[in-house]
Amino acid sequence: MKECVIHPYSPGITEDVVRHHAAYYSSNWGFDHRFEAQVSRELSEFITGFNPQCDGFWWAGLGDDFAGAVAVDGSRHGAGQARVRWFIVSEACQGHGIGSRLLGRAMDFCRSREFEAVHLWTFAGLDAARTLYERNGFRLTAEVEGDGWGARIMEQKFVLPLTGLP
Repeated sequence: MKECVIHPYSPGITEDVVRHHAAYYSSNWGFDHRFEAQVSRELSEFITGFNPQCDGFWWAGLGDDFAGAVAVDGSRHGAGQARVRWFIVSEACQGHGIGSRLLGRAMDFCRSREFEAVHLWTFAGLDAARTLYERNGFRLTAEVEGDGWGARIMEQKFVLPLTGLP
């Protein structure tokens, strides 16, 4: 495998993020067009209002190939709060530590910006991702059943408090 390089946001990269989300969740979980539209709309809004003081975006590349991405939205969740969003690793690159590196970069950013807590939403069944979240200190705090993307899922909120931690 080529060397993985973590990059900050670069023009055009959001297309890869949307495409990988749509393809993965459609083929593996039965999500429909509404999921792709929501990812595209919300990611576009995030990039439009991007504030480098409290927002972060990174993508992993193997040579010229997209391997994954993650964002931290610290502008829209209240003082001292941030949300991890659009975290994905391409199927071909899963299991090679790329997700761990991306999440680590996001958590380093959150600590450097002195957020009090970070949260993320995922859903039951994404076991490798859940293991990674829990290994990084996130804890499940809420579950809600949903079917807004054409498939019934159990949405899960994970929270990582950062205040009082070394």
